[in-house]
Amino acid sequence: MEVKLWNDKRERETYENFAELYAIIKASEKLEKAYVRDIVPATDYEIECQNLITHFKTLSSAYKDTIPSVERFHDTYKMECPAAMNRLITSGVPATVEQRAAAAASGGTSAAIVAECVQNFITAMDSLKLNMTAVDQVFPLLSDLSGSLNKLSILPPDFEGKTKMKEWIGRLAKMAAADELTEQQARQLHFDLESSYNSFMAALPTTGA
Repeated sequence: MEVKLWNDKRERETYENFAELYAIIKASEKLEKAYVRDIVPATDYEIECQNLITHFKTLSSAYKDTIPSVERFHDTYKMECPAAMNRLITSGVPATVEQRAAAAASGGTSAAIVAECVQNFITAMDSLKLNMTAVDQVFPLLSDLSGSLNKLSILPPDFEGKTKMKEWIGRLAKMAAADELTEQQARQLHFDLESSYNSFMAALPTTGA
């Protein structure tokens, strides 16, 4: 006899969200173990890990009402994925980024500030993906990102991320709080964020430095 898990469309969406979150956590656990065992190259690991973290943050933000506690979700379904939980919740960045942050710290740069910059980049990009395009939603995110970038002494004054965020903040400051970015503006901002993020990652010292 077929067992029906849902009674309406809303319940069906809830179970689909549960399934997606479950898959993300399981995939992250397998990826972490593969990286530790040198089964997957660092470059491939970082790309896939960042994708999983982004999907996780997007999902947990969009469905925080139906999934208020990922930790409880993990325990309820007896997932036993400690590495994934550490990566997705505690760290929030790939292990390779943590290693570069540690290398930066050895050169006098705070690993905590590097991690803060990464988190602010990801949060801003995720928010745009969730169509959070009102000025009073975007402005504080870019301000936080700009502030964290300015704390890093390894970044020059003309660093791409600094100049682009300054330009966007100046543009948003002239708009009303309730104004919305157009689709073209939101797309350009996401492009600038992604480009700046890639430049930021490239500017970090390698673990061998």
